[in-house]
Amino acid sequence: MYKRILVPVDGSETSNKALVAGLQMARESGGRVRLVHVLDPMAFISTGYGPVVDLLEVGKRGAAQVLADALEMAKAAGVPADTKLMDSPGARLGEDIADEARSWEADLVVVGTHGRRGVSRALLGSGAEQVLRLSPVPVLAVRASEPPAR
Repeated sequence: MYKRILVPVDGSETSNKALVAGLQMARESGGRVRLVHVLDPMAFISTGYGPVVDLLEVGKRGAAQVLADALEMAKAAGVPADTKLMDSPGARLGEDIADEARSWEADLVVVGTHGRRGVSRALLGSGAEQVLRLSPVPVLAVRASEPPAR
């Protein structure tokens, strides 16, 4: 069974649904989870709103809160967990998650997906798809509550 479950979190409803699934699997198998949040500093540089350093600090505080909230959920579920904030400038989400799965020796990655298709997927991209393609271990993709509008 899966003992080391990596769960990328971003605070969204879909991410939280994946977190609940990952925590349930870890609890049932006697495993543990690593909660990761990927922050791309380059996203703050290209915004054009205010000083980059201030925006990056705001982003880091928000990321820390997302991780703290996820850790609270893990504690409430009785699942051993730790957190990691990843900030690799310019790296793709899927690459960061795959690298962390390797280095932490994860058995499974549990990721939320919005299930976008067609134009919205092409325009918005799919972090979950990147993870699915690049992960060195099995990936459980947990869908959003309702299918997105096409």
